[in-house]
Amino acid sequence: MLTLVAGLILWTAAHLLRSCAPDFRASLQNKLGNGAKGLMAVIILISLAMMIIGYRSASFVHIWSPPFWLVYVNNALMIVALYMYMTTATKPGTAFVFGNLNNPQLTGFKVWALAHLLVNGDLASILLFGGLLVWAVLQIITSRRVESLVNRDSAPISSPWIHLALIVAILIGITLVHNWLGVYPFAAWVF
Repeated sequence: MLTLVAGLILWTAAHLLRSCAPDFRASLQNKLGNGAKGLMAVIILISLAMMIIGYRSASFVHIWSPPFWLVYVNNALMIVALYMYMTTATKPGTAFVFGNLNNPQLTGFKVWALAHLLVNGDLASILLFGGLLVWAVLQIITSRRVESLVNRDSAPISSPWIHLALIVAILIGITLVHNWLGVYPFAAWVF
């Protein structure tokens, strides 16, 4: 569990560096040049690995039992989250909905974290998805201080149908990875 928490802290610190410690970030870029971006990428990958290893190795500590029907709420929220997240790659006005969100990527990430909190009642899941939800909220709040790095005018997707097709393809990929890991995102229909 300690590895999971340490990974969350490292992830949060690395991502909030730009908005919360811009002077330190600037001095790091002055010293390392483009190597600063590589260093940050390595730190983020390490934090991601720590979260995955910590989550997978954590003992199961039952906190609550989510009702069965929340699986369907989770699945619906995952489609919304993926749609929001992918809206960042669309030119303004291309997405059918959510195209005018200030930060669709982080908003989609928050919906993803919330959806996973709804269907996982163990301590490791609450720490992981709750911690990532807190990070996303903090990231949105603090990122208002700095200029956005996202220029959607040069986004690669200019058709809403391509946007939807990519979302369906990614959703299928996510489902296959979950199945491979032994986590079945679509519960059996129970009447």
